[in-house]
Amino acid sequence: MFDFTGKCAVITGAAGVLCSAFAECLASHGASVALLDRDKNGAQKVADRIAADGGKAVAIYADVLDKSVLSAARAEVIAAFGAPDILINGAGGNSPRATTDREYLFPEDLCDSCPDIKTFFDLDPESIGFVFDLNFLGTLLPVQVFAPDMSGREGACIVNISSMNAYRPLTKIPAYSAAKSAVSNLTQWLAVHFSKVGIRVNAIAPGFFVTAQNRSLLFNEDGTPTARTEKILAATPMGRFGKPEELLGTLLFLCDKSTASFVNGTVIPVDGGFSAYSGV
Repeated sequence: MFDFTGKCAVITGAAGVLCSAFAECLASHGASVALLDRDKNGAQKVADRIAADGGKAVAIYADVLDKSVLSAARAEVIAAFGAPDILINGAGGNSPRATTDREYLFPEDLCDSCPDIKTFFDLDPESIGFVFDLNFLGTLLPVQVFAPDMSGREGACIVNISSMNAYRPLTKIPAYSAAKSAVSNLTQWLAVHFSKVGIRVNAIAPGFFVTAQNRSLLFNEDGTPTARTEKILAATPMGRFGKPEELLGTLLFLCDKSTASFVNGTVIPVDGGFSAYSGV
C-alpha cells in the first residue's frame, strides 16, 4: 500500500530514536531520505543502516535554529535527491535549565533559606527561550526553507512532531509544554495557509516513549523505574511505554496521498490512551 518510490523525504532530528525509525521506515518503502541533524555522525550511522538494507539516504549537518544553515542543507538535499516531497519536523527537546525541581510550589519554597530549590520564579528567560525556540522555531524555520520546493508537487506533505504536552501539560516543564502546544497550533495554521498550493500539514502527538533525552528521567542508574515513570505508567491505560515502531503506521498513513489525501490540519495522539484517561 505504501510506496514512496521516487519521493524525497527530509527529516530533522534524524539521529534521534524516533526520527531514525521514521527515516528507516520511509526508506524501506522506497523514499530517498535526507537525514538532517546537528549530530552528523549519528545521522550518518542511520544512513549507513539504510544503505545496508538497500535504501537511499544522505546525512546532512543542520541546525534548525539557523536559517542560513538550513538553506545550505536544502542545497545538499536537492543535489542528492531533488526537491523534497515530504518534510518531517522531528527536532526538539527540553532542557534541565527550563525545568522546575518540584511539581508544586509550596509557601516554604519562596523563603530565602531554600536557595537550592529551583522554582518557576528561578527559570531564566534565556533557558525558557531556548526550549521554546528549539521546538517552535525549530519547526517553523525548516518549513520556511523546504516548503517552497514542495509547492505543487503531487502528494506533498509535512508532518510535525507535537507531544502529549500539547494536550495535557506535564508538571515541571512549562517551556516544553507551551512550545509543543504552539507546534500543534502552527500545524493547523500551516494546513490552512498551504491548502491552495497542495501541501498537507498534520502532526503526530506521541505519548511516552523512551529516548536518549529522557532515559535518565525515566530510569535510575540500576535500571529501575523512577517515581516519574511510575506516575506516567499509572496514567497510561495500556500500562507501558510506546515503542518507536508503534508510530510508524500513523506516519505512513499521513504521508501517503492514497490514504490521507483529505487529512489536513490534524494532530493525532499515539499515546496508549494517556490523553483519554481522567485518572478516575
